[in-house]
Amino acid sequence: MTGSEEPPAFRLAYVPGVTPTKWVRIWNERLPGTPLTLVGVPAAEAAALLRGSGADAGFVRLPVDRTDLSAIPLYTETTVVVVPKDHEATAVEELSPEDLAEETVLHPLDDTLDWERPPGRPAFERPATTEDAVALVAAGVGLLVVPQSLARLYHRKDLTYRPLTDAPESRIALSWPQERTTDLVEEFIGIVRGRTVNSTRGRPPTPPQPKAKAKAKPKAKGTDGRKSATPRKPAAGKQPRGGAKRGKPRRRP
Repeated sequence: MTGSEEPPAFRLAYVPGVTPTKWVRIWNERLPGTPLTLVGVPAAEAAALLRGSGADAGFVRLPVDRTDLSAIPLYTETTVVVVPKDHEATAVEELSPEDLAEETVLHPLDDTLDWERPPGRPAFERPATTEDAVALVAAGVGLLVVPQSLARLYHRKDLTYRPLTDAPESRIALSWPQERTTDLVEEFIGIVRGRTVNSTRGRPPTPPQPKAKAKAKPKAKGTDGRKSATPRKPAAGKQPRGGAKRGKPRRRP
């Protein structure tokens, strides 16, 4: 590499609500010579960004078309209702869709929940974004149902939220183009899956190294420089030649 060339970079996309800090930290510890660039992208545009080479991999919200994108589901988020702090709904620990039947529930155009039929009464006009919808909740226009991470992302001091039961949930996944599964992508997959730095899974196996032959031990030599024969041990029950039997001396009468 010459002085004018830059090291290869890994581009990681992420949708609103995802916090990739932990994985980025591990990447920087393991691959300090390979910079990681974060690319924020709206949830609805994440798949197109990956297909168009705008990022090497990304945290997306399922579902994605797996015809040309690979995806590893990571976790499922809790669905919550965003309400003003002085709303009567704050008196309970959780809500159900039936509890929202008489409420105006905002349904932004970038909604990430797959509703068959959204709860509550629809607003006169759909907000463009979730962030816009949160501002309308603060203004008393209606309530909002979102994944918990988005409620935290757009948190306001005058708002709070409660879990909503029997509602669609949003799942987060790591996704990347199938035809561009590079070594860096494999490295990041290992980090997300919790593989240790010494793990070989996902990496090409290291070819076995030939074992060194053990050197033969030299035979012992006598004082005259000739090889001395190893003395044989006498067979069991036999005495060495020329040797007298040893025993107790007989007493004379």
